[in-house]
Amino acid sequence: MLSGLAVALGCVLFLGGFAWGAVVYRPYTVPTPSMAPTVASGDRVLAERISGDEVRRGDVVVFEDAAWGDLPMIKRVVAVGGDTVGCCDGQGRLTVDGTPVAEPYVTDSERAAQGDFPATTVPEGKIFLLGDHRGDSVDSRNHLAESGGGAIPRDAVEGRVDATAWPFGSAGMLERPDGFAALPGGVSEPGPLRLLLLAVVAGAALILGGAAYGPVSGYARARRARGTHNGVTHRRKGNVP
Repeated sequence: MLSGLAVALGCVLFLGGFAWGAVVYRPYTVPTPSMAPTVASGDRVLAERISGDEVRRGDVVVFEDAAWGDLPMIKRVVAVGGDTVGCCDGQGRLTVDGTPVAEPYVTDSERAAQGDFPATTVPEGKIFLLGDHRGDSVDSRNHLAESGGGAIPRDAVEGRVDATAWPFGSAGMLERPDGFAALPGGVSEPGPLRLLLLAVVAGAALILGGAAYGPVSGYARARRARGTHNGVTHRRKGNVP
């Protein structure tokens, strides 16, 4: 009975975890190096399906906007509606409302190659995006002359990238950057991917453990039964005159 319950619960967790993941997350393949080294060209990422209202500074998002080519793209949100964003201060750092932002995901060489752009106020309901590979990224800087000053509508966002899933060597979670944490609104909370993976792993362990419990316990009972039987037989043989 315990074995059956373990297997049943394991199936619920295992299959439920995959079903939950299919509802909450969507996979994307990144075709360009514009987000390197955070996400490399060819990487497969998992993006949590969110609404534009949930976007926070520092999020790496997948979006689609006609002015940018009308195809899914991936960039990092560095400013939201009402912010004044510009680059760079004396140390080559991005500024948001005059506050320098630490961006450890931008390498020193990329910081030197990113170039300056004038302070721009992001319209309400829009977001300003940059690639982490600042020297080789087509982003809001290239659209400054357009309506909205290079920003895109929040509702153009399709998902927030939570992790790199492939290749295995670079698989891992994308941490929320601390540099934006002190700004109004802070940074977004991690998605449910860790909990989802925990459910899948726990389910697999229960299925394997429950399936193995029956044969193992049966074998143990059989051994005990043989031991008892042999002991009785020995005593009987010892009593024969």
